[in-house]
Amino acid sequence: MMKHIFQKGSDSSKPTLLLLHGTGGTEQDLLPLAEIIDQDANVLSVRGNILENGMPRFFKRLAEGVFDEEDLIFRTKELNEFLDEAAEKYEFDRSNIIAIGYSNGANIAASLLFHYKDALKGAILHHPMVPRRGIDLPDLSGKKVFIAAGTNDPICPAEESEELNTLLENAGAEVELHWENRGHQLTMSEVKAASAWY
Repeated sequence: MMKHIFQKGSDSSKPTLLLLHGTGGTEQDLLPLAEIIDQDANVLSVRGNILENGMPRFFKRLAEGVFDEEDLIFRTKELNEFLDEAAEKYEFDRSNIIAIGYSNGANIAASLLFHYKDALKGAILHHPMVPRRGIDLPDLSGKKVFIAAGTNDPICPAEESEELNTLLENAGAEVELHWENRGHQLTMSEVKAASAWY
């Protein structure tokens, strides 16, 4: 089991919101986002299993912006299996999970979409990168994805967001790309845009 918080929502027909923090974050970080997006939904907030200089992450990297692909594949599988277990334990609909991820958390959420057709129903990705290149994506028809990107993001250049958008659309997903004239920080205006999209 991964370290996590589960909060049961008041409306079981709503999706379960899967919260995935950025580097150095914890399972507490994005709880306020879930409140803004949908306060009646279940919330499953997970802490990354990797430590980089004492900071929790969801997978290893070799350098800034350079992912350890082998570890990414392993950790994505681990998270997908954790979702299977959590759905059984907390009795929520496994096919109705929407991920909300920021930075490193957005990358593992995108990786779930890239590797497992049925891992997520949709995703809100704040400042994601392309998790892997040169692989065939599953058929993502019917999946809805919101990407929030910064035009001046030093960690995740604008072309990266465009490329991710294209890869997901080519796999059949319905993507909305939202731009903020900002850097890599998570802004209230992009959270509100995500909420309106949701």
